[in-house]
Amino acid sequence: MRFDNQTALITGASSGIGDAFARDFARRGADLIIVARRKDRLEALAEEIRSHHDVTVTVIAADLSTPNAAAALAETIGVKDIDILVNNAGFGNIGLVADEDPAPLSEEITLNVLALTQLTNIFLPPMVSRNRGTIINVASTAAFQPIPNMAIYAATKAYVLSFTEALWGELQGTRVKALALCPGGTATEFFDVAGGRVAGGALAPIGDVITSTFRALGKKKTPPSVVVGRLNATMTNIQRFVPRKTIVRATARIFTGGN
Repeated sequence: MRFDNQTALITGASSGIGDAFARDFARRGADLIIVARRKDRLEALAEEIRSHHDVTVTVIAADLSTPNAAAALAETIGVKDIDILVNNAGFGNIGLVADEDPAPLSEEITLNVLALTQLTNIFLPPMVSRNRGTIINVASTAAFQPIPNMAIYAATKAYVLSFTEALWGELQGTRVKALALCPGGTATEFFDVAGGRVAGGALAPIGDVITSTFRALGKKKTPPSVVVGRLNATMTNIQRFVPRKTIVRATARIFTGGN
């Protein structure tokens, strides 16, 4: 797939999946607007991309977990300029809800849910008007079940999955694509930030996430969501036939605190 003469806005682009999306969209010809809190990392990424691809890269340092950040970002870059929106910014904390500090809890919900929703709402209308565009909202396999010790993160990703699939339904009959991307544990900084680990199992390479995304987007009929990895897809399907209490007890053993 090529995206020449298109502009991709990618949030959370300073590392991990966002970084990988920036590199791949640039390889496919898209100009970039990359957003994250860490300006130094964004600048380094932009310089590297410019040295390898004939695209423009605009760096915007912004904390989307703050109130009105989405509107401020849209005002900075202009709503009509965006052809592709990748809502990747987000984080999770591993721990009990009773032990959560109120401020990080609010920031997690604001970033994972509110900012994603507001950015979608802001940049979607011009896409619909020109009957072309792509929205990729990064959910997670955590969206498919409650997860004790990561209750808030799983709940926010369940929202992202439901919201994006509903959006996909609203966009039927147009050429605007909406895709909820659901990776499992991936080799990024996520668990370093979250303050914990996954019990057992290896983390998947970031390349699998990117490959699954473009495979889904390249289909004649883009699906509303895609689960990264055959095993993850199988597990999310099996859960429909397993008692809910069994699932909750099992997931409680997967995500643990400590390193």
